[in-house]
Amino acid sequence: MKNTALTHIHESLGAKMVPFAGYNMPVQYEGVNVEHETVRNGVGVFDVSHMGEFFLKGENALALIQKVTSNDASKLVDGKAQYSCLPNKEGGIVDDLIVYKVADNHYMLVVNASNIEKDWNWISSHNDLGVDMQNLSDDYSLLAIQGPKAAEAMQSLTSIDLSNMGYYTFQIGDFAGKSDVIVSATGYTGSGGFEIYFKNEDAEYIWNKVFEAGAAFGIKPIGLAARDTLRLEMGFCLYGNDINDTTSPLEAGLGWITKFDKKFTNSENLKKQKEAGVSRKLVGFEMIERGIPRHDYEITDANGNVVGIVTSGTQSPSMGIAIGMGYVPAALATPDSEIYIRIRNKDIKAKVVKMPFYKK
Repeated sequence: MKNTALTHIHESLGAKMVPFAGYNMPVQYEGVNVEHETVRNGVGVFDVSHMGEFFLKGENALALIQKVTSNDASKLVDGKAQYSCLPNKEGGIVDDLIVYKVADNHYMLVVNASNIEKDWNWISSHNDLGVDMQNLSDDYSLLAIQGPKAAEAMQSLTSIDLSNMGYYTFQIGDFAGKSDVIVSATGYTGSGGFEIYFKNEDAEYIWNKVFEAGAAFGIKPIGLAARDTLRLEMGFCLYGNDINDTTSPLEAGLGWITKFDKKFTNSENLKKQKEAGVSRKLVGFEMIERGIPRHDYEITDANGNVVGIVTSGTQSPSMGIAIGMGYVPAALATPDSEIYIRIRNKDIKAKVVKMPFYKK
């Protein structure tokens, strides 16, 4: 098990620690619901240092990114980030990721912790363009400071104007007296806030400064369990649950990051799939009858036929109702379609709804 540079702090705060993607990570401190509400209404801090950071440099860096990602990275300007995915050759997804354009010929790719080695090998296998690639995942720490009070709570620590940072933009500057900190607004909670990337040796110092600055705003540490409920309320995909090596971006509702005005891995087949129409789709649903959907529960139709699978599910802390995501046949994917979730051998009624579930 790997530790982050802040594991000892989580343990000293009494966090419940669990293995996650090969790391010893805090799943909760006070409890999922309390932590969830802290982020929705105030400001909370996640240690997500387990995420991977790859740096690509050179005159062909963009060409390599264009070849392996589904979105069009040529649209990026300095200081802009883009959500994308790495399609595989079989129609599925190697991983989803965020591409940051630092400067011409200089990019940062942020990938999921569980896929660092897999993604590195995949991108490297396509690098016949002489791109300088560095995997600095073990050198960087990452804090996600999330919630509507995040900008106000953190402004005293930086000269970057946090309140005017646009969604999916970033700046590199000073933070808590340290230079060259990457401050981005690419949150995974739907409640605003920032992610700060910095070197491991500064982790404890920056953590303490963040909590000093945020004390007057009720800042709290938040575990991965609340990160999951927050992202699910927004309908954000989680790799390994909602998308994987067998799910196409089009089935997963990620057509908006799949751009066919360029060639990329498996683009011809994905284009054909788009033209023909997908046979199944990832949908959001709310439970009508009592029951909480969980990952891998079966989805059935009115006649009891198994038609799909739940990929993510929970009791929504913000709305007090049970919600989930799952793959169903295209015919059952329209809002208000009636589906059933098989819970303990009983088929419990649910309905398809448009995501996000949580609307501010």
